Order: sequence, then structure tokens, then C-alpha cells
Amino acid sequence: MKFVLEVAVDEGASAEERARELGRVLRYWGGNLGHYALDPGDGSPVYDSEYREVGQWRVVAS
Repeated sequence: MKFVLEVAVDEGASAEERARELGRVLRYWGGNLGHYALDPGDGSPVYDSEYREVGQWRVVAS
């Protein structure tokens, strides 16, 4: 299987702000993966700290 995570970060934000937001996304969604079987086809939208959809993760066959 292949795990794919795509996240768009705010280009207008500072490098520090982008790193902080991306770190939050990784911690939150990484911790949430236990709720999924992680079979090909599984996935979910990814939201930032302001609850805007900024990407998605998905499992695909390798």
C-alpha cells in the first residue's frame, strides 16, 4: 500500500508559521489514523487550525 498526504500551506505565511501549521496537521491527522483500516480507498480531508480544508490523505494500492 501507499499512504499519500497532500497539504497546501499558506504561501503568504512566514516559514515559522507554515512549519507550525504543518506540524499541527501532522500531529492531529497522524493520531487520528488509528480510526481507519488503512485499506486502499481509505482517506479523509485534512483541515487547518481554522477548519479550512487544505488537503487530503488517502491510501492507494502500490
